[in-house]
Amino acid sequence: MPVEAQRADQPGRRPDGATDLRDLLRLAPAGAGLLRAAPRGSASGRVFGGAVAAQALLAAGSSVPEGRAVHSLHAYFVRPADTATPTDLRTTAVRDGGSYTTRRVDAEQRGEVVLELLASFSRAEDGFAHQVPALDAPAPEDLPGPEEALAGVEGAGVQGPVREWFARLPARHPFDLRFAEPLPRLATARGERALPRQRFWFRSRDPLPDDPLVHACALTYASDMLLLSSSLGPHGTMVGAPGLRSASLDHALWFHSPARADDWLFYDQHSSWAAGGRTLCHGRVFDRSGLLVATVAQEGMIRPRPTAR
Repeated sequence: MPVEAQRADQPGRRPDGATDLRDLLRLAPAGAGLLRAAPRGSASGRVFGGAVAAQALLAAGSSVPEGRAVHSLHAYFVRPADTATPTDLRTTAVRDGGSYTTRRVDAEQRGEVVLELLASFSRAEDGFAHQVPALDAPAPEDLPGPEEALAGVEGAGVQGPVREWFARLPARHPFDLRFAEPLPRLATARGERALPRQRFWFRSRDPLPDDPLVHACALTYASDMLLLSSSLGPHGTMVGAPGLRSASLDHALWFHSPARADDWLFYDQHSSWAAGGRTLCHGRVFDRSGLLVATVAQEGMIRPRPTAR
């Protein structure tokens, strides 16, 4: 499917104003080895990192021979990207081997690199197979979404900014979410500490085309959702808190099996370490059958803001 023609019959934005994955994953040719993503709006703001990574993977995959699927990507978030500025995605063919294909993508705005991505693709083949982690989660139909997650939650701490964060969540991300347990930020809002772990189901709100690369790009976007915040529960703070500076630094994703991002996938996130202004977060993504479809790792900055004197 030509990159610039993906779901061109669909509206660019959902009626409710939420991000539309189909619009996000529509790239236009802009020169040899160059594709361009349109601005996300007229107002300047910070682009969600997973969105840029998803677009970069789409650019990489568009130059790969048929029959080769992405099996891993490694990305560095170099600079914040601006929603009001187009993003140029410059793809370099690093290697075309007998089994593996490697592509590098530089995502640029105003001539500066905002993200660097290296992706590897491989042909399907038989081999040894095992899976140690098992899916252990209630069915998504039995779990609350963002609005229901706040129902019945007591305490002044969960009002104001926290309630507004939950209210904005559906518009910020193009996925339905179902939480397996209360997010750590609810404990933080009540003045409590929480384990560095959070678990939830997600799926695209809209059907996606039957293109494995599109679903891999959607999964790339989703793999960045809430991941950094999993590290903050033990420290009594949350992403967006006035006393915290936070940012994703790098992101790695391994694709184990094809998965549809418009069907329910379960994301088990945790943080194993934090020190020196940084943290390491991990994630495992399962489909409804319990198959492990992806593994995620991300290092991020979590730095207390200096207090005024």
